[in-house]
Amino acid sequence: MPAVSKYPEELKARATRLTVEARKDPDTRNGAIARIADQCGVKREALRMWVRKAEADEIPVETEDAAATIRRLEKENRELRRSNSILKSAAAFFAAEFDRPQK
Repeated sequence: MPAVSKYPEELKARATRLTVEARKDPDTRNGAIARIADQCGVKREALRMWVRKAEADEIPVETEDAAATIRRLEKENRELRRSNSILKSAAAFFAAEFDRPQK
């Protein structure tokens, strides 16, 4: 038998969504949990736990995307460094050709 919740699921979802959105904005980040908990009529610690769970559920998706982006950018960086090295060698070769006296 599941535990009986003190708060309806709709209230939990709404309060959590409002808090997560408020915490993303630097202007409203400070005191967001306390302010929204008071507005929605829930305990601050309960809202804090809901927000932690919601933010933890979002992290793996972002981490996987960030890791893939980092790998892609590192690969691109290696290719660009290699191309740069080839171009520098070619420029040095042709510069040396122009410095030689002509027959």
